[in-house]
Amino acid sequence: MDRVEYQPIVIQDLVNLDKANELDLNPWYQRRSVWTDPQKAYLINSIFEKKPIPTVYIRHYLDVDSEKSIKEVVDGQQRIRSVLEYTQNKFTAPHPNYKKRIKYSQLTGTDKRIFKMISLSVGYLIEADDTDVIEIFGRLNSVSKTLNSQEKRNAKYSGEAKQFCLKEAAERVQLWRGLGIFTANDIARMNEVQFVSDLALNMLSGLSDYSAPKLDKFYGKYDEDFPKMEELTKRMEAVFQKIALLDSSAIKDTIFSRSPIFFSLFLIIDSVKAKITKKRLEDALYLIDKKFNSDKPVTERPKIDGEFYVACTASTQRIKSRNIRDKYIRKHLGL
Repeated sequence: MDRVEYQPIVIQDLVNLDKANELDLNPWYQRRSVWTDPQKAYLINSIFEKKPIPTVYIRHYLDVDSEKSIKEVVDGQQRIRSVLEYTQNKFTAPHPNYKKRIKYSQLTGTDKRIFKMISLSVGYLIEADDTDVIEIFGRLNSVSKTLNSQEKRNAKYSGEAKQFCLKEAAERVQLWRGLGIFTANDIARMNEVQFVSDLALNMLSGLSDYSAPKLDKFYGKYDEDFPKMEELTKRMEAVFQKIALLDSSAIKDTIFSRSPIFFSLFLIIDSVKAKITKKRLEDALYLIDKKFNSDKPVTERPKIDGEFYVACTASTQRIKSRNIRDKYIRKHLGL
C-alpha cells in the first residue's frame, strides 16, 4: 500500500455514490449489518449533535468490467449503512431541535440540508491490495485492552437508557472530580457511568445488590424506549442541586466521598425529597464521619456504629451493607 489520504466527504456525496452503485458496502471480509435501530439512532444523533464519530476507511479502485470507480468500505460499513438508511426513512432518531424522535422526512428543509452537508472523515487507502486491506481491517477491529462491565455494556447498547446514563454522568464531571468521588482514571474507565446506571436502577426498583446482569437487563429493557426518563432526570437533578448547596467539605473531606457511601446518601436524599434542610444534612454528615473515624477499635464501639463501619469497608455493594448504611444514615438524619 502506498499511503492513507484523509479527506472529508459530505453525506449527500455518500448518498449519490450509493445511488450510482459506486459504493461497495459488502466486501467479502466484512461483517454483515448487525446494528439495531437504537445503535443506528445513536450514531445519527451524534451527527446531529456535532459529536465526533470514527473515521471511515475506504479502498478506492477501478472496476474494469463496469468501467466504474468503486469505493470499497474497509471499516465503517455499519456507520455508512445507518446514514443511508436514515435518509431512506427506515428509522427515527433524536434531534436537539425536536421533542420526539423523528424520521428524515420529518426534518425541516433547513435541517435536511444541514444534515446532508455534514462532512464525515474518510481515510482513502491508496494502492492497497487484498493483503493490505485484511491487515488493516484486523488492526482497526482489534481491542487493545480488556473491557470492564460498563465498557462492554456501553459497546453493546446505544439506546435510551444508555444515552440517559451517559448524559447524567457527563454533566457531573466537575462534581465527581471536585468532591473526590471518582478519579480521572475512574472516569476514563466509565466507572461514573456505571454508578449513575446503578443509581437509576435503584431509584426505579428499590434498594438492591449491585448486579452487572441486572444493569445489562436494565439497558436492554429500555434500549428502544425509556418512559421514566423525564421523571428520573428531574429526580436526579433535584438531588444533585441539594448536594451542590452543601459545604464541599461535608462530602470531600468525609467518608461520603467514597462512591458506595455517596450512593447511599444520594438515594436517601431522593427518597425524602424536600424534607431535609442544608444544616441538618451537613451536621449529620460530619457526625457520621467523626464516628466512623473514631480512635476506638471497631469491636469496642456501639454495635450500630461497628456495623456501619463494616458496611462501609467490606462487601459495600451487597444489599446487606446497603441496607445497614441506609438505616444508619437515616437515623442520624432523624428520619
